[in-house]
Amino acid sequence: MTKMMRLKKDVKEKRELVNITIDRFLPRKDEYPKMVHKAIRYTLFAGGKRIRPYLAVTVYQLFGKIDKKILPIAAALELIHTYSLIHDDLPDMDNDDYRRGKLASHKIFGEDIALLAGDALIIEAFKILNTVDVKSKTKINLIKEFAEFTGDMGLIAGQAVDIESEEKSVSRKTVDFIHQNKTAKLITAAVRFGAILADTSEEDLRRITEFGETIGLLFQIVDDILDVEGSKQKLGKRPGFDAVHGKATYPKIFGLENAKAKAEELKNKAQTIISFYGSKAEFLKKICTYITTREF
Repeated sequence: MTKMMRLKKDVKEKRELVNITIDRFLPRKDEYPKMVHKAIRYTLFAGGKRIRPYLAVTVYQLFGKIDKKILPIAAALELIHTYSLIHDDLPDMDNDDYRRGKLASHKIFGEDIALLAGDALIIEAFKILNTVDVKSKTKINLIKEFAEFTGDMGLIAGQAVDIESEEKSVSRKTVDFIHQNKTAKLITAAVRFGAILADTSEEDLRRITEFGETIGLLFQIVDDILDVEGSKQKLGKRPGFDAVHGKATYPKIFGLENAKAKAEELKNKAQTIISFYGSKAEFLKKICTYITTREF
């Protein structure tokens, strides 16, 4: 079995564990009020890659932890990510009709219920975080950091500047701000949470944070490239969206080939950072290649 095959097997196994955890925490789809619970589960279980949960679990295991204590955190990360997708697709945001190969939530349940489903996912994510079996001080710090990474100084900040920058000529600094906050912050949170829960040293946490920031930016640049070159069948949504809406992306600002070169540079940097841990970091090193070469 090749390294990439072993990675895909590992991703699949951990995705199943995370899905079981998510299912355990959420209300059933037929629980009253049914419509909002159906909407919550609709996008959550529409076939997401679960990259953020995967990173949290794999970093946790990197430091020798084999228990399932990390799974609620992994689930909470996916809930926040999914809320952001539901809200992104709304007409007042990116106005996209498809997500993960299916009609977007608001196309099925209406804009009002989709909005509420996204809101509910935020609340559920924090509820799940509160169940993590750690010391009170650690739990408080996790919740505080989670709020900072996903709030108006993190994910939401990136979304806001992304909207403000449409159809405008923006600097590289602005594009980096959008990418670092809208996408990289949640990915960085995932790897940090894995390290924090594993009770790593400050030096390890610094190194893992740099790794997360690097692959977070890499992930979004690859997304930018796929929007230019990808197909609807593989992406699960329409390509060419960024250009039509004048989005601030790496291909738009620097050109497609320079964007590809930047992605390769970030992949190499991330692999160099994580190589410090040797063979134990095999999957984390390979996930950098997976992110770079993915077609969806």
